[in-house]
Amino acid sequence: MYLQIGIILAVMVLVYALAKWRKLSIEISMLSAAVAGGIAGAFPGTPPVSQLARHLVEGAFTYLDVILVFSTATIFMAIVSESGGVNYVVRGTIKYFYNVRIIALMLLMIIILIPGALTGAGSVSLLVVGAPVALALGYLGIKKRRVAAILFIVAGLSAAAPPVNIWAMILSAGTAIPYVGFELPLGIPVLVLGTFTILSLGWRRERKMPLDTVLKEMPEVPAGMSWWRVLLPFLAFFGLVIACRLLPFSFPILGLPLEFVVAALVAWLVSPIRIKILSLSRDTMKRLLPLLATIVVVGMLQQIMTATGVRGMLSFAVISTPLILLFISLAVIIPVSEGVLTYGGAAIIGIPLIWYLDSIGLHATVAIAGLSLLWPLGDGLPPTALIGRLSVMVSEYKDSYWTFLRSTWLPWLVITIVGILMVVFSARLEFLVRWSI
Repeated sequence: MYLQIGIILAVMVLVYALAKWRKLSIEISMLSAAVAGGIAGAFPGTPPVSQLARHLVEGAFTYLDVILVFSTATIFMAIVSESGGVNYVVRGTIKYFYNVRIIALMLLMIIILIPGALTGAGSVSLLVVGAPVALALGYLGIKKRRVAAILFIVAGLSAAAPPVNIWAMILSAGTAIPYVGFELPLGIPVLVLGTFTILSLGWRRERKMPLDTVLKEMPEVPAGMSWWRVLLPFLAFFGLVIACRLLPFSFPILGLPLEFVVAALVAWLVSPIRIKILSLSRDTMKRLLPLLATIVVVGMLQQIMTATGVRGMLSFAVISTPLILLFISLAVIIPVSEGVLTYGGAAIIGIPLIWYLDSIGLHATVAIAGLSLLWPLGDGLPPTALIGRLSVMVSEYKDSYWTFLRSTWLPWLVITIVGILMVVFSARLEFLVRWSI
C-alpha cells in the first residue's frame, strides 16, 4: 500500500515540477498535479477514473466560503481606495506627524495592516495602499531597499492578522475546528512583530526633506474627503462584527461576506466622488482571479490527495517525525511550502500537522496562529514570491531581489522564533483564545 501511494505522490511531484519547468502558472501546475494524481490512483483502484471529475468538482467547492470573504472584502477595500480614502489617510499621517517619527511609522504600519487583515491577502494591501505608503516611507528618509523590506514583512503579517486569515480558515475547515477565537492569538503577535519590523528597518533616517516639499509631491485627494467618510465604512463593518459576537441570540448572524457587502455600500454612499461600482467590482474581480483560482485548485488537490491516500501517508510521516526535529524543521518546511504551493501548503502539510499537534495535547487554535505567522514568509521565496515581487514593484526598488530579501533577515528571524514558540507553548497560551470569545 505504501509503495502504491508513494508512486502516486511521486507522479504528482514530477508533474508539478515539469509544469513549473515549462513555466506554467502555479494554478495550472497544481491542477496538473491533481489530475495526474487522480489518474495514477486509478490504477490501484482508488479512486476510479470515472470518479475523477466528481472529486475535482467537489474539491473546487471546498473553500467557497473563503472565496466569498476574499472577494467581498477586496471589493470593499477597492471602493475605499477609489474614493480617495487611502491617499487622504497617508497624506494626513505625513502632514501631522512628519516630525514625530515613531507615530508616523506606527500609523503607516497600521495602514498596511488593515487591507490585508480584512481581505486575508497581503498582496491586496500592497495593491491598495502599497504605492502611497512606499512614497511616504521614502519621504521619511528610508532607503528603497528597506522600504521594500518593510512592505514585504508587514504585508505578510497583514495576511495573518484577524479577522480574515486564509491559512487559518483552510486549517480550520480541514480539521473541523471552528474559525473562532483567533483575535488575540493572531492580533497581539502581528501588532508586536509589525512594530518591531517597522522600527528596526525604518528608524534610521537617510535624508530629510522640508514638509512643504513633501506635501506638494504627494498625491492629491478629492475635494470633500474627510475623516468621517473614511471611518464610517469601517465602523459599519466592525459594528456588525461586534454586534454578532455580543448579541448572538438576538442579532442575526450575517457572516463576513454580507458584512463586507454592507460596509462596501456604506463606502460607496459616502464617497465624495462618483464611483461606477459595477465597473470597479468587475475590474477588481479580474485582478483577483489568479488568487481565487489558487484557492479553488488547492481544494481540488486536497480532495485528490485524500481520495488516493497521499494525505494519509503525509500525516503518518508527520506523526513519525521526532517532536523536537519537527519543531525545528517548521522554520524551513512552512515557508518553503508556501513558496512552492502558496495556500496549498496549508492544506497538504498544515492539516495533518494540526491533527498531530492536537492529539499530543497542544492547543490547535494557538498552534494554527503560530503557523500562520510562518507561512507569509514563504511569499518572498521562489517560485511564486508573490508578496516579495509586489513589494519590490510598488517600492520601485531596482537592485537585486536577493539583496532586498537579505535585508529582511532580522524580522524574518524574530517572526520565525515567535511562531515556533507559539506552537510549542500553545497549551499554555490557551487563555488568549478564551479572552477572544
